[in-house]
Amino acid sequence: MQITDILAQTGGLQSLARELGLSETQAAKGAEALVPAILGGFKKQAQSQPAGAQGLDGLLGQLGGGALLDQVLAPQPTDVSRGDNVLGEIFGSKDVSRAVAQNASSQSGLDPSLLKKMLPMLAMLVAGYLAKQRGAGDEGNSSPMGGGLGGLGGLFGDRPAGAAGDAPGRAAPGLASMLDLDGDGNMLDDILRMAGKVMR
Repeated sequence: MQITDILAQTGGLQSLARELGLSETQAAKGAEALVPAILGGFKKQAQSQPAGAQGLDGLLGQLGGGALLDQVLAPQPTDVSRGDNVLGEIFGSKDVSRAVAQNASSQSGLDPSLLKKMLPMLAMLVAGYLAKQRGAGDEGNSSPMGGGLGGLGGLFGDRPAGAAGDAPGRAAPGLASMLDLDGDGNMLDDILRMAGKVMR
């Protein structure tokens, strides 16, 4: 199952569409283009944490845990500053976020300024979902959504990139392959290089 299908099941795409004045189709297109970079950022964080997955769990909890998902789903306007905090942790620079939005625009046909507004909300949805799934014991697929991120194994290095069942790698193959320029399975280093080119 693709991550955008999961976000639709949780009501996340509907919330994005409502808050940003988009159709659900437009919200889904934006999510398909942006989510691979967000997942790549979390993968980078997972690999850099000294305690591996436990370190990532700590980071997710520090960022707000499952409450991040709940806040986007709530009828009140989303406090996107929490999403900006997530982006700061996984990308480290607003320049990277701008580069991600610009590249997603070329893939989705949506305006980059709109995608920049969508990015922190999507980061909250993904972080909140990861926190809820991991808290429920993702390795045993005890999540009610059946481990829709491929059990997260492929995302956090338990399986080779592209292994069977790695939903994140299939979320938007065009953008994912474009961002992973050196083919190492981790697109974040390539995103950072692209951001440097944008700045120059």
